Amino acid sequence: VQLVESGGGLVQSGESLRVSCSTSGFTFDDYEIGWFRRTPGKEERMGVSSMNIRLGYKNYGDFVKGRFTISSDNAKKTVHLQMNSLREEDTGTYFCAARRTGTGALFLTAPWSMDYWGKGTLVTVSS
Repeated sequence: VQLVESGGGLVQSGESLRVSCSTSGFTFDDYEIGWFRRTPGKEERMGVSSMNIRLGYKNYGDFVKGRFTISSDNAKKTVHLQMNSLREEDTGTYFCAARRTGTGALFLTAPWSMDYWGKGTLVTVSS
């Protein structure tokens, strides 16, 4: 199983960036896949956005609603996170995570329930 993030980088406040998570080794359609963020100096991983691949349901953390959009390319087994109107506080390492659908806990508040993790991609937003 592999989850490989890409697309991180340095941008200025107000700009946009898209990060992607390329997956392999599991049945893509049977999973929820999403993104967690860890800010510098903190261990906690905050839920950013998630998607039920088969049903298309999407969820967002309150702090990114209206700015970030999650999507999937099922043929390529890849999930994208389009991040617009970036702010300095969006700086952090973005981790892709996946778990089999049917797990009861809300994805964004249950990082402990993930089956697989990527290694993360760093996003830095400067003023």
